[in-house]
Amino acid sequence: MAHQNIFAGNPLDRAGDLRNDSEWLAEQEANPEAQSMVLWEGRPLVEETAEGPRLAWLSLKHARDMVPDRDVFLGLWAGAPVFAIEFEGSIDPAEGPVRGLGAFHEMRGAAAMLPAQDAAMAGGAKSLFDWRRKHGFCANCGTLSETTSGGWKRRCPACGTEHFPRVDPVTIMLPVYKGGPEPICLLGRQAAWPVGRMSALAGFLEPGESIEEACAREVKEEAGLTVIDTAYHSSQPWPFPSQLMIGLIAEVSDDQARPDQTELESVAWLTRAEAKAVIAGDHPTIQAPPPFAIAHSLIKAWAEEA
Repeated sequence: MAHQNIFAGNPLDRAGDLRNDSEWLAEQEANPEAQSMVLWEGRPLVEETAEGPRLAWLSLKHARDMVPDRDVFLGLWAGAPVFAIEFEGSIDPAEGPVRGLGAFHEMRGAAAMLPAQDAAMAGGAKSLFDWRRKHGFCANCGTLSETTSGGWKRRCPACGTEHFPRVDPVTIMLPVYKGGPEPICLLGRQAAWPVGRMSALAGFLEPGESIEEACAREVKEEAGLTVIDTAYHSSQPWPFPSQLMIGLIAEVSDDQARPDQTELESVAWLTRAEAKAVIAGDHPTIQAPPPFAIAHSLIKAWAEEA
């Protein structure tokens, strides 16, 4: 791929054609090489090694002894089965059952320190557990549903409806105006962000809407600008809780941006030199989005475009 964002690049073979077979899945669970990552309320367990922070891994048997009936099958890694378990509750398991094995880190913090493959696996596991926690009952008839396919499906025992993990698509775009003395890009700011933080614009796709239409609608709603062209840059699985960020460069017809004061409290146009300063951390007033966010990648890619 031309560009790969954090939380993408999962190295596992998801075995999607095999995990529906209960006998095959039981064989994977019984495999002595089966291993499990550990999460606590969406936070992965991270250990310090000579090479730097890494996900901490336990044998599946050890993990299940601590957290029975709360694991998901993630896939195969070099032929060996990989699972994840999740502790729930307010008490940090690093002070109890997994003492000495590492520390739990909030997923955003973990993404900033872990190798890319580890972050991708941890993000996928978090999304599965979030879905499982919030979708315990059948949306068709209200009956408590059952987990199947290693955690990738829930089936209603009453009406037979099958439910699958949902992914919410989001367009995230960098508006660009090319009609002035030099190209400029637009960043927006939400009131809740840290002081100085600005980022790309973003919004969820609505039913019956294409990616390009959602991009144009969001830019018009948030900044009052008309999109005349879009170019795809890259995508990013975003496990907060389970979104797919679709990164775009959006050319707009003019530079008369007006923040809507609902989503955005302010906006700023930047030249490429100014955008480079933001990414480098040298801009006097604007802070970039964190490096693991796709918005950072969009700004950086445009700023460095020849």
